Amino acid sequence: MSDETRGFSTRIIHTGEGEVGHPVPLTTPIYETTTFVFESAAEVLAFNEGRSAKYLYTRYGNPTVVSAEQKVAALDGAEAALLFSSGMAATATIVMGHVSAGEEIICGSAIYGGTLHLLNDLLVRFGITTRFVGLDALSHPDTVFGPKTRMLWFESPINPTLRCVDIRHIAAACRAQGVVSVLDNTFASPINQQPLALGVDLAMQSATKYLNGHSDVTAGAVAGSKALVAPVEKARRLLGTILDPQPAYALARGMKTVTLRVERHNANAMAVARFLAQDARVSAVHYPGLASHPDHAIAARQMSGFGGMVCFDLGGSLERASRFYDRVQLFKRAASLGGVESLVSLPVLTSQWGHTDAQLAEAGITRGMVRLSVGLEDAADLVADLDQALG
Repeated sequence: MSDETRGFSTRIIHTGEGEVGHPVPLTTPIYETTTFVFESAAEVLAFNEGRSAKYLYTRYGNPTVVSAEQKVAALDGAEAALLFSSGMAATATIVMGHVSAGEEIICGSAIYGGTLHLLNDLLVRFGITTRFVGLDALSHPDTVFGPKTRMLWFESPINPTLRCVDIRHIAAACRAQGVVSVLDNTFASPINQQPLALGVDLAMQSATKYLNGHSDVTAGAVAGSKALVAPVEKARRLLGTILDPQPAYALARGMKTVTLRVERHNANAMAVARFLAQDARVSAVHYPGLASHPDHAIAARQMSGFGGMVCFDLGGSLERASRFYDRVQLFKRAASLGGVESLVSLPVLTSQWGHTDAQLAEAGITRGMVRLSVGLEDAADLVADLDQALG
Protein backbone atom coordinates (compact mmCIF):
# COMPACT_ATOMS: atom_id res chain seq x y z
CA MET A 1 0.00 0.00 0.00
CA SER A 2 1.51 3.34 -1.07
CA ASP A 3 1.42 6.48 1.04
CA GLU A 4 -1.00 8.05 -1.45
CA THR A 5 -3.64 5.34 -0.96
CA ARG A 6 -3.49 5.35 2.85
CA GLY A 7 -6.09 7.15 4.90
CA PHE A 8 -5.51 10.58 6.39
CA SER A 9 -5.19 9.27 9.99
CA THR A 10 -2.67 6.63 8.91
CA ARG A 11 -0.56 9.13 6.99
CA ILE A 12 -0.46 11.73 9.76
CA ILE A 13 0.65 9.09 12.30
CA HIS A 14 3.46 7.56 10.22
CA THR A 15 4.74 10.31 7.93
CA GLY A 16 8.01 11.92 9.03
CA GLU A 17 8.77 9.40 11.79
CA GLY A 18 12.03 7.47 12.24
CA GLU A 19 15.20 8.37 10.37
CA VAL A 20 15.23 11.68 8.52
CA GLY A 21 18.47 11.83 6.56
CA HIS A 22 21.75 11.13 8.35
CA PRO A 23 22.29 13.90 10.89
CA VAL A 24 25.38 13.93 13.11
CA PRO A 25 24.31 16.08 16.09
CA LEU A 26 26.84 17.89 18.24
CA THR A 27 24.80 17.06 21.36
CA THR A 28 22.79 13.91 21.89
CA PRO A 29 19.13 14.73 21.15
CA ILE A 30 16.19 13.85 23.37
CA TYR A 31 14.87 10.47 22.29
CA GLU A 32 11.42 11.00 23.81
CA THR A 33 10.03 7.67 22.64
CA THR A 34 8.72 4.72 24.62
CA THR A 35 9.69 2.06 22.10
CA PHE A 36 12.08 1.41 19.20
CA VAL A 37 11.55 -0.20 15.78
CA PHE A 38 13.12 -3.46 14.55
CA GLU A 39 13.45 -4.67 10.97
CA SER A 40 13.07 -8.40 11.65
CA ALA A 41 12.59 -11.14 14.23
CA ALA A 42 16.30 -11.89 13.90
CA GLU A 43 17.11 -8.36 15.13
CA VAL A 44 14.88 -8.82 18.21
CA LEU A 45 16.55 -12.16 18.94
CA ALA A 46 19.99 -10.57 18.66
CA PHE A 47 18.90 -7.87 21.13
CA ASN A 48 17.55 -10.41 23.62
CA GLU A 49 20.78 -12.40 23.45
CA GLY A 50 22.94 -9.32 23.99
CA ARG A 51 24.37 -9.32 20.46
CA SER A 52 22.88 -6.00 19.37
CA ALA A 53 23.40 -2.33 20.21
CA LYS A 54 19.79 -1.54 19.28
CA TYR A 55 17.19 -0.39 21.77
CA LEU A 56 13.90 -2.12 22.57
CA TYR A 57 11.98 -0.09 25.15
CA THR A 58 12.86 3.02 27.15
CA ARG A 59 12.28 1.27 30.48
CA TYR A 60 15.21 -0.95 29.49
CA GLY A 61 17.41 1.81 28.08
CA ASN A 62 17.31 4.94 25.95
CA PRO A 63 20.04 6.69 23.87
CA THR A 64 19.62 10.00 25.71
CA VAL A 65 19.84 8.29 29.08
CA VAL A 66 22.83 6.19 28.00
CA SER A 67 24.64 9.33 26.85
CA ALA A 68 24.20 10.89 30.30
CA GLU A 69 25.20 7.61 31.98
CA GLN A 70 28.45 7.61 30.04
CA LYS A 71 29.22 11.05 31.48
CA VAL A 72 28.55 9.81 35.02
CA ALA A 73 30.86 6.84 34.41
CA ALA A 74 33.56 9.19 33.14
CA LEU A 75 33.22 11.44 36.21
CA ASP A 76 33.44 8.49 38.61
CA GLY A 77 36.16 6.64 36.68
CA ALA A 78 33.83 3.66 36.37
CA GLU A 79 33.26 0.86 33.89
CA ALA A 80 29.50 1.44 33.98
CA ALA A 81 26.88 3.80 35.40
CA LEU A 82 23.10 3.90 35.66
CA LEU A 83 20.62 6.75 36.08
CA PHE A 84 17.38 6.67 38.04
CA SER A 85 14.30 8.83 38.50
CA SER A 86 15.59 10.08 41.90
CA GLY A 87 18.30 9.49 44.45
CA MET A 88 15.88 7.41 46.50
CA ALA A 89 15.04 5.33 43.42
CA ALA A 90 18.77 4.70 43.02
CA THR A 91 19.11 3.68 46.68
CA ALA A 92 16.16 1.29 46.60
CA THR A 93 17.20 -0.27 43.29
CA ILE A 94 20.81 -0.79 44.39
CA VAL A 95 19.67 -2.55 47.55
CA MET A 96 17.13 -4.73 45.75
CA GLY A 97 19.70 -5.62 43.12
CA HIS A 98 22.22 -6.90 45.66
CA VAL A 99 20.43 -7.81 48.90
CA SER A 100 17.91 -10.62 49.42
CA ALA A 101 15.42 -11.42 52.17
CA GLY A 102 17.22 -12.79 55.21
CA GLU A 103 20.37 -10.76 54.53
CA GLU A 104 21.60 -7.73 56.43
CA ILE A 105 22.77 -4.22 55.61
CA ILE A 106 25.18 -2.36 57.87
CA CYS A 107 24.49 1.38 57.64
CA GLY A 108 26.01 4.38 59.32
CA SER A 109 23.59 5.79 61.87
CA ALA A 110 24.55 9.28 60.69
CA ILE A 111 22.84 9.03 57.32
CA TYR A 112 20.41 10.92 55.10
CA GLY A 113 16.93 10.68 56.59
CA GLY A 114 15.34 9.27 53.45
CA THR A 115 17.85 6.42 53.41
CA LEU A 116 17.21 5.70 57.08
CA HIS A 117 13.45 5.52 56.62
CA LEU A 118 13.72 3.39 53.47
CA LEU A 119 15.86 0.83 55.27
CA ASN A 120 14.23 1.03 58.68
CA ASP A 121 10.55 1.41 57.77
CA LEU A 122 10.04 -0.14 54.33
CA LEU A 123 12.63 -2.73 53.32
CA VAL A 124 12.42 -4.45 56.70
CA ARG A 125 8.90 -5.52 55.65
CA PHE A 126 10.51 -7.57 52.86
CA GLY A 127 12.93 -9.40 55.11
CA ILE A 128 15.95 -7.13 54.59
CA THR A 129 17.25 -6.04 57.96
CA THR A 130 19.52 -3.10 58.71
CA ARG A 131 21.87 -2.59 61.63
CA PHE A 132 22.80 1.06 62.18
CA VAL A 133 26.24 1.74 63.63
CA GLY A 134 27.95 4.88 64.88
CA LEU A 135 31.13 6.56 63.69
CA ASP A 136 33.33 4.67 66.13
CA ALA A 137 32.05 1.34 64.83
CA LEU A 138 32.50 2.47 61.23
CA SER A 139 36.11 3.27 62.06
CA HIS A 140 36.55 -0.42 62.96
CA PRO A 141 34.38 -2.13 60.32
CA ASP A 142 35.82 -5.59 61.07
CA THR A 143 33.90 -5.52 64.33
CA VAL A 144 30.46 -4.91 62.81
CA PHE A 145 30.15 -7.62 60.15
CA GLY A 146 27.86 -10.55 60.86
CA PRO A 147 27.25 -13.84 59.05
CA LYS A 148 24.31 -12.36 57.13
CA THR A 149 25.91 -9.02 56.24
CA ARG A 150 25.65 -8.43 52.50
CA MET A 151 26.14 -4.67 52.14
CA LEU A 152 27.64 -1.71 54.00
CA TRP A 153 26.10 1.67 53.16
CA PHE A 154 27.70 4.90 54.34
CA GLU A 155 28.29 8.59 53.60
CA SER A 156 31.34 10.83 53.75
CA PRO A 157 30.95 13.75 54.27
CA ILE A 158 27.83 12.87 56.21
CA ASN A 159 24.51 14.71 55.87
CA PRO A 160 24.20 17.15 57.67
CA THR A 161 27.05 17.01 60.20
CA LEU A 162 29.80 16.81 57.55
CA ARG A 163 31.73 14.24 59.59
CA CYS A 164 34.11 12.19 57.44
CA VAL A 165 35.24 8.58 57.69
CA ASP A 166 38.24 6.75 56.26
CA ILE A 167 36.76 5.50 52.99
CA ARG A 168 39.74 3.41 51.91
CA HIS A 169 39.85 1.59 55.27
CA ILE A 170 36.13 0.77 55.21
CA ALA A 171 36.21 -0.34 51.56
CA ALA A 172 39.18 -2.65 52.18
CA ALA A 173 37.46 -4.27 55.15
CA CYS A 174 34.32 -4.85 53.08
CA ARG A 175 36.30 -6.34 50.21
CA ALA A 176 38.06 -8.75 52.58
CA GLN A 177 34.70 -9.96 53.91
CA GLY A 178 32.93 -10.17 50.54
CA VAL A 179 30.56 -7.38 51.58
CA VAL A 180 29.41 -4.87 48.94
CA SER A 181 30.42 -1.34 49.94
CA VAL A 182 28.25 1.57 48.76
CA LEU A 183 29.17 5.20 49.39
CA ASP A 184 26.61 7.98 49.01
CA ASN A 185 28.90 10.60 47.47
CA THR A 186 26.23 13.30 47.06
CA PHE A 187 27.79 15.91 49.35
CA ALA A 188 31.28 15.63 47.86
CA SER A 189 30.49 15.01 44.17
CA PRO A 190 32.97 13.11 41.97
CA ILE A 191 34.88 16.36 41.46
CA ASN A 192 35.93 16.51 45.11
CA GLN A 193 36.06 12.78 45.89
CA GLN A 194 36.55 9.58 43.90
CA PRO A 195 35.04 6.68 45.87
CA LEU A 196 35.89 3.95 43.34
CA ALA A 197 39.55 4.96 43.31
CA LEU A 198 39.46 4.64 47.12
CA GLY A 199 38.27 1.04 46.79
CA VAL A 200 34.49 1.42 47.17
CA ASP A 201 32.42 -1.06 45.12
CA LEU A 202 29.55 1.24 44.13
CA ALA A 203 29.48 5.06 44.15
CA MET A 204 25.94 6.37 44.52
CA GLN A 205 24.74 9.96 44.42
CA SER A 206 21.68 12.09 44.09
CA ALA A 207 22.25 13.55 40.63
CA THR A 208 19.62 16.14 41.54
CA LYS A 209 22.37 17.98 43.36
CA TYR A 210 25.82 18.92 42.05
CA LEU A 211 25.77 16.82 38.87
CA ASN A 212 22.75 18.70 37.56
CA GLY A 213 23.46 21.89 39.47
CA HIS A 214 20.45 23.97 38.45
CA SER A 215 17.64 22.81 40.78
CA ASP A 216 15.45 21.63 37.90
CA VAL A 217 16.11 17.88 37.57
CA THR A 218 15.42 15.06 40.03
CA ALA A 219 17.68 12.06 39.41
CA GLY A 220 19.91 9.45 41.01
CA ALA A 221 23.05 7.68 39.85
CA VAL A 222 25.27 4.70 40.61
CA ALA A 223 28.65 3.82 39.14
CA GLY A 224 30.98 0.86 39.49
CA SER A 225 32.28 -2.23 37.77
CA LYS A 226 30.16 -3.87 35.07
CA ALA A 227 29.81 -6.96 37.26
CA LEU A 228 28.37 -5.05 40.22
CA VAL A 229 26.24 -2.67 38.15
CA ALA A 230 24.62 -5.52 36.17
CA PRO A 231 22.34 -6.78 39.03
CA VAL A 232 21.21 -3.19 39.62
CA GLU A 233 20.40 -2.76 35.92
CA LYS A 234 18.29 -5.92 36.02
CA ALA A 235 16.42 -4.65 39.07
CA ARG A 236 15.91 -1.26 37.39
CA ARG A 237 14.23 -2.92 34.40
CA LEU A 238 11.80 -4.73 36.70
CA LEU A 239 11.12 -1.77 38.99
CA GLY A 240 10.93 0.82 36.20
CA THR A 241 13.09 3.32 38.08
CA ILE A 242 15.03 4.54 35.02
CA LEU A 243 15.34 8.28 34.42
CA ASP A 244 13.14 9.78 31.68
CA PRO A 245 14.98 11.01 28.54
CA GLN A 246 14.04 14.68 28.96
CA PRO A 247 15.59 15.18 32.42
CA ALA A 248 18.49 12.97 31.31
CA TYR A 249 19.22 15.52 28.57
CA ALA A 250 19.14 18.40 31.07
CA LEU A 251 21.34 16.42 33.46
CA ALA A 252 23.91 15.74 30.73
CA ARG A 253 23.98 19.45 29.92
CA GLY A 254 24.51 20.30 33.59
CA MET A 255 27.38 17.85 33.92
CA LYS A 256 29.34 19.66 31.21
CA THR A 257 30.00 22.52 33.66
CA VAL A 258 30.21 20.56 36.92
CA THR A 259 33.97 20.99 37.36
CA LEU A 260 33.73 24.78 37.07
CA ARG A 261 30.68 24.99 39.33
CA VAL A 262 32.14 22.82 42.09
CA GLU A 263 35.31 24.92 42.19
CA ARG A 264 33.15 27.98 42.94
CA HIS A 265 31.02 26.06 45.48
CA ASN A 266 34.22 25.04 47.27
CA ALA A 267 35.61 28.56 47.39
CA ASN A 268 32.35 30.17 48.54
CA ALA A 269 31.72 27.55 51.22
CA MET A 270 35.21 28.02 52.63
CA ALA A 271 34.62 31.78 52.85
CA VAL A 272 31.30 31.24 54.61
CA ALA A 273 32.74 28.64 57.00
CA ARG A 274 35.63 30.90 57.98
CA PHE A 275 33.26 33.80 58.67
CA LEU A 276 31.00 31.65 60.86
CA ALA A 277 33.95 30.08 62.70
CA GLN A 278 35.11 33.46 64.01
CA ASP A 279 31.62 34.67 64.95
CA ALA A 280 30.81 34.50 68.68
CA ARG A 281 27.09 34.20 67.92
CA VAL A 282 27.72 30.71 66.48
CA SER A 283 28.45 27.87 68.89
CA ALA A 284 29.93 25.40 66.38
CA VAL A 285 30.78 25.23 62.68
CA HIS A 286 31.00 21.95 60.77
CA TYR A 287 33.04 22.13 57.57
CA PRO A 288 35.75 19.60 56.71
CA GLY A 289 37.94 22.30 55.15
CA LEU A 290 38.48 23.95 58.54
CA ALA A 291 41.50 22.78 60.54
CA SER A 292 39.21 22.72 63.60
CA HIS A 293 37.00 20.02 62.05
CA PRO A 294 37.53 16.68 63.87
CA ASP A 295 37.99 14.83 60.57
CA HIS A 296 39.97 17.49 58.71
CA ALA A 297 42.99 15.21 58.29
CA ILE A 298 40.85 12.40 56.83
CA ALA A 299 39.07 14.81 54.49
CA ALA A 300 42.33 16.36 53.31
CA ARG A 301 43.67 12.89 52.53
CA GLN A 302 40.74 11.67 50.44
CA MET A 303 39.12 14.84 49.06
CA SER A 304 40.52 17.26 46.48
CA GLY A 305 38.04 19.96 47.59
CA PHE A 306 35.81 20.27 50.65
CA GLY A 307 32.44 20.90 49.01
CA GLY A 308 29.70 23.48 49.10
CA MET A 309 27.90 22.33 52.27
CA VAL A 310 28.33 24.08 55.62
CA CYS A 311 26.52 23.22 58.85
CA PHE A 312 26.56 25.30 62.02
CA ASP A 313 24.90 25.22 65.42
CA LEU A 314 23.13 27.99 67.30
CA GLY A 315 23.49 26.57 70.79
CA GLY A 316 21.28 23.55 70.13
CA SER A 317 18.23 25.82 70.18
CA LEU A 318 15.53 25.28 67.56
CA GLU A 319 14.10 28.68 68.54
CA ARG A 320 17.37 30.47 67.67
CA ALA A 321 17.83 28.40 64.50
CA SER A 322 14.27 29.18 63.40
CA ARG A 323 14.77 32.89 64.05
CA PHE A 324 17.91 32.88 61.89
CA TYR A 325 16.13 30.82 59.22
CA ASP A 326 13.28 33.33 59.05
CA ARG A 327 15.64 36.32 58.75
CA VAL A 328 17.83 35.31 55.78
CA GLN A 329 17.25 37.29 52.59
CA LEU A 330 19.68 36.03 49.94
CA PHE A 331 19.73 32.40 51.06
CA LYS A 332 16.51 30.73 49.95
CA ARG A 333 14.54 28.69 52.48
CA ALA A 334 14.38 25.40 50.61
CA ALA A 335 15.39 21.78 50.91
CA SER A 336 17.88 20.08 48.57
CA LEU A 337 21.36 21.31 47.71
CA GLY A 338 23.98 21.61 45.00
CA GLY A 339 22.29 24.22 42.82
CA VAL A 340 23.62 27.60 41.73
CA GLU A 341 21.39 29.27 44.35
CA SER A 342 22.35 29.31 48.04
CA LEU A 343 19.82 27.46 50.21
CA VAL A 344 19.22 27.15 53.94
CA SER A 345 17.41 24.39 55.79
CA LEU A 346 16.93 23.14 59.34
CA PRO A 347 17.81 19.43 59.42
CA VAL A 348 15.28 18.55 62.14
CA LEU A 349 12.52 19.93 59.89
CA THR A 350 13.77 18.43 56.61
CA SER A 351 16.36 15.68 56.09
CA GLN A 352 16.06 14.39 59.68
CA TRP A 353 12.34 15.04 60.14
CA GLY A 354 10.70 12.22 62.08
CA HIS A 355 13.90 11.09 63.81
CA THR A 356 13.58 10.29 67.47
CA ASP A 357 15.75 12.10 70.02
CA ALA A 358 17.84 8.94 70.27
CA GLN A 359 18.34 8.79 66.51
CA LEU A 360 19.31 12.48 66.42
CA ALA A 361 21.80 11.97 69.23
CA GLU A 362 23.26 8.90 67.52
CA ALA A 363 23.71 10.93 64.33
CA GLY A 364 25.27 13.86 66.20
CA ILE A 365 22.47 16.27 65.24
CA THR A 366 21.02 18.98 67.45
CA ARG A 367 17.81 20.95 67.07
CA GLY A 368 19.84 24.13 66.71
CA MET A 369 21.69 23.03 63.57
CA VAL A 370 21.41 25.02 60.36
CA ARG A 371 22.48 23.52 57.03
CA LEU A 372 23.69 25.75 54.22
CA SER A 373 24.05 24.80 50.58
CA VAL A 374 26.43 27.52 49.45
CA GLY A 375 25.78 28.54 45.85
CA LEU A 376 27.61 30.54 43.21
CA GLU A 377 26.74 34.08 44.24
CA ASP A 378 29.42 36.58 45.31
CA ALA A 379 30.91 35.39 48.59
CA ALA A 380 30.76 38.87 50.14
CA ASP A 381 27.00 39.01 49.58
CA LEU A 382 26.51 35.61 51.20
CA VAL A 383 28.54 36.60 54.25
CA ALA A 384 26.61 39.86 54.58
CA ASP A 385 23.31 37.98 54.55
CA LEU A 386 24.47 35.57 57.24
CA ASP A 387 25.72 38.47 59.35
CA GLN A 388 22.42 40.31 59.32
CA ALA A 389 20.39 37.14 59.87
CA LEU A 390 22.42 36.27 62.96
CA GLY A 391 21.27 39.58 64.39
